[in-house]
Amino acid sequence: MPLLIVVGLPSSGKTTRANEIKEYLSKEHNKVVHLISDNELFAKKSIDKNALVFDAQKEKEVRGCLKSEALRLLEKENVVILDSSNYIKGYRYELYCASKNSKSTQLTLETLGPKEVCWEWNCQRQDGDKYTKEAFDALHLRYEAPDNRNRWDSPLVTLQAGDLLNGLSIYEALFLRKPPPPNQSTQTAPLCSSNFLYELDKTTQDVVNAILSAKKLGLEGSRVKISGFDSCVLDELPSNLTPIQLAKLRRQFLNYTKLHPPSKQNESQMKLAQLFVQFLNTSLNSS
Repeated sequence: MPLLIVVGLPSSGKTTRANEIKEYLSKEHNKVVHLISDNELFAKKSIDKNALVFDAQKEKEVRGCLKSEALRLLEKENVVILDSSNYIKGYRYELYCASKNSKSTQLTLETLGPKEVCWEWNCQRQDGDKYTKEAFDALHLRYEAPDNRNRWDSPLVTLQAGDLLNGLSIYEALFLRKPPPPNQSTQTAPLCSSNFLYELDKTTQDVVNAILSAKKLGLEGSRVKISGFDSCVLDELPSNLTPIQLAKLRRQFLNYTKLHPPSKQNESQMKLAQLFVQFLNTSLNSS
């Protein structure tokens, strides 16, 4: 399901445009459109939008709720419109990675307007729906405008208050464009058997313990045969190698191996130990 992220300052017309696009896609292209609105979430959970601006933890929780709901609804043929300020570029990048992992297209729509005009529109709202001047100014200062040069903001459509909506171009960007292929950073790690994960964890810890034991025996600067794994040899035990550094290298190896599990014939303890020691030799020799 394509994802359309609406971005803009408070009272710049985000909800108006979101509803306009929803109506166009529903009527002209018979699409099911899910509109996720922060205002609806505020009402549902009785959240004070002005207090939220100055509560970083609560604001983070709200962004998490909106993101979770958007990703839950991602499918191939329908559309999710996320109607919120979405002013943090890091948050938009997270959404980009998630939609990319789901093999969905994404479009960013920014509503533009002078700050003074947006403030005037804000003042015309009902009391419970308007921002205070302090909250409005704070959001304006925090606003990180989307940039078409950033892949997570591209393609980018910008609309002023008086602009006519080019619905066809939005439809084409959402449905007639190939989604970016998922890459390693956006893919879920392959599922591994619990037995493999246990053997991986145990074997690497045994190797680490053997190296630390050799260090206690004063074998720094020499080749070290790994106790319990006779075919595994550490080329040289650095004198400045600390347990913390060794633990860090082990975590790196574990993370990589979980993403790229070895073939079945390499899942034995000896093979895993050999792979880990080879990784250590390469890492320590290059440091």
